[in-house]
Amino acid sequence: MSLSRRFSAPRLVFPAVVGFLLFAAAAAVRADSLQDASKLLKQGQAAQALEQVDKFLAGKPKDAQGRFLKGLILTEMNRSQDAVAVFSKLTEDYPELPEPYNNLAVIYAQQKQYDKAKQALEMAIRTHPSYATAHENLGDIYARLASQAYDKALQLDSSNASAQTKLAMIRDLMGTGGRPRQAAAGATKPADPRAETAKAEPKPEPKPEARQETKPEPKPAAEPAKPAEAKPAEAKPAEPRSGGAAEPRSADAVGTADVAKAVEAWAASWSRKDVKAYLAHYARDFQTPGGMNRAAWESERQKRINKPGAIQVGVENLSIAQESSDRVTVKFRQHYKAASLKTSASKVLVLVKRDGKWQIQQERVGN
Repeated sequence: MSLSRRFSAPRLVFPAVVGFLLFAAAAAVRADSLQDASKLLKQGQAAQALEQVDKFLAGKPKDAQGRFLKGLILTEMNRSQDAVAVFSKLTEDYPELPEPYNNLAVIYAQQKQYDKAKQALEMAIRTHPSYATAHENLGDIYARLASQAYDKALQLDSSNASAQTKLAMIRDLMGTGGRPRQAAAGATKPADPRAETAKAEPKPEPKPEARQETKPEPKPAAEPAKPAEAKPAEAKPAEPRSGGAAEPRSADAVGTADVAKAVEAWAASWSRKDVKAYLAHYARDFQTPGGMNRAAWESERQKRINKPGAIQVGVENLSIAQESSDRVTVKFRQHYKAASLKTSASKVLVLVKRDGKWQIQQERVGN
């Protein structure tokens, strides 16, 4: 049994969890248990996911994938010491697997124990010399060690221009996300980490070129507006779209654009960690996950959004289906990046128009 060695995350990023996989196994009970736990973790229900994995491991305490998933869950719950214990025991029981070493390195790096992180990555590479993620992460660790050394040099000699330049270059590199990537749990046969939400999409995730993710400009499908019969001079052309000529917009197109703007404003408030503005995008009758109490759900969202570190949320390929004059279904690809998580998934939002504003009534992952 082995763990997946395929990763879709771009280089120089620092999510603790790169993605979530569907687990394949001969026994249906095993597959269902781990798949359910993975889905719960993906939905932000880490405690429930841990309970599910613990039940599974009670019957199969040596199962590598179940234990590996438990390590990921503990990492997401910020139970670093418990996660270290899980991954360390995996390296003892399955020394041929590089992923546990890699994930240990990520935790050590988060704790700024760079020497330990370096040793763990060197073990991962020794175990699997072609493990690209470990090589990349080791480069990031070397960069951080170099940063510490240059900083020390400047403390001793603040006029050292060479050290100043080198330190600035390394900090700029790390500022674009130069942090170790943690491996995701997998199956004996490697699977695409995005298989659960985008089975037909073979393309890799886009590699960000700047510190802030560029959000694609919405392109609502609009029918050409009919020219006004009485006052042709009042017909206003649509704003030009990037890379093309301006097209007239109908009333339906304007409404569609308003929906797209609402979705992007929701993602923007999330990215800047403005919890009040983020929660304001949800309708009073929003269907909380698992029927959770609204106040409890808002409290949980606030805690997750306010975790240390920046958040970047991007949306692309918006598809808007109007169900009525005040209700639409929006499907899109969501890219989420934070200090402890990176995902790219298909997302569905059901929006309703309340007091002239589009608000989220339902939210789910997948089609």
